[in-house]
Amino acid sequence: MSQSLSTKAVLFADLRGSTALYEELGNANATLLVTRSVAALADTVTPSGGRLIKTLGDGLMALFDQPAGAVQAAADMHACIERTTAPSRRSRSVQPTRALKLQVSVALGEVAEVQADVYGDAVNVAARLLDHAGDGETLVTEALHGALGTRMRGRFRSLDWVHLRGRVEPVRVFVQGGRRGDAGEVTQFESPSPHAEPGALRLQWQGKSKLLSTSQLPAVIGRSSQSVVLIDDPRVSRLHARLDWHGSSFHLTDLSSNGTTLKLEGHAALNLRRTACSLHGRGEIGLSGPPGAPGVATLGFEVLDFADTQPRTSDPDTRA
Repeated sequence: MSQSLSTKAVLFADLRGSTALYEELGNANATLLVTRSVAALADTVTPSGGRLIKTLGDGLMALFDQPAGAVQAAADMHACIERTTAPSRRSRSVQPTRALKLQVSVALGEVAEVQADVYGDAVNVAARLLDHAGDGETLVTEALHGALGTRMRGRFRSLDWVHLRGRVEPVRVFVQGGRRGDAGEVTQFESPSPHAEPGALRLQWQGKSKLLSTSQLPAVIGRSSQSVVLIDDPRVSRLHARLDWHGSSFHLTDLSSNGTTLKLEGHAALNLRRTACSLHGRGEIGLSGPPGAPGVATLGFEVLDFADTQPRTSDPDTRA
């Protein structure tokens, strides 16, 4: 069995939303659309200097000699999937009413190539990094980000340290694209006060309280033991939602298959499906349903100004 070791950029791409398509379009039409979309993604790999390793049903895995090539391929994939799922006036082919969404992750490291497949820590990191990606996002590791040129590095924002499933040590992650932290796309119910910068986020669930400072974000809410906010409920996904700090405000991003519902005090509920919303004031977060509905795990939250966090520093920081 031949084996070669080398440093490569490992890319994983995953289409989400296909389950709903099968229900909406039927097996034949949904299969055609998903297959066509994955093929379109694969076509972007070679022009960027990459090599397609395998397709994975709703996604693919590719290998690149150059980190910049992997990042360029990721950008091309996002643009490609937007074109592929956009309605066409000229074509009579079936188009979905709910477009497929793409998430991409890339890690840089030593890999072993064995009989047309690839193994190694970089492969595992890239695969598990997908769990933390939202719609239209590309997540990369610190090693890959550092290997990029200055201009390409500037396209990414830091997510700080992220705990990945199955790993003891956290991984520093950078994000490009998506709605998180984009003031033009992230839904905001109100503008944050310019005189009172938020200092912490207080979460409450079943009588327990957890205070998260900006330095402790991003934080994942879910059923997995890797979650910073652990919710032991069968209706909650292992990695259900993520809390971030960006642009002087807190953001909630849905990562689940069942969705997350946000209810800010004084406003109507907002359903999040692989999208993000900024948090202000106080309210409730429903995991897999409306907050307060029977059987729905509901977290209370309150955005605290920096001054408000000072008297509470002695409060027990209980794991939710």
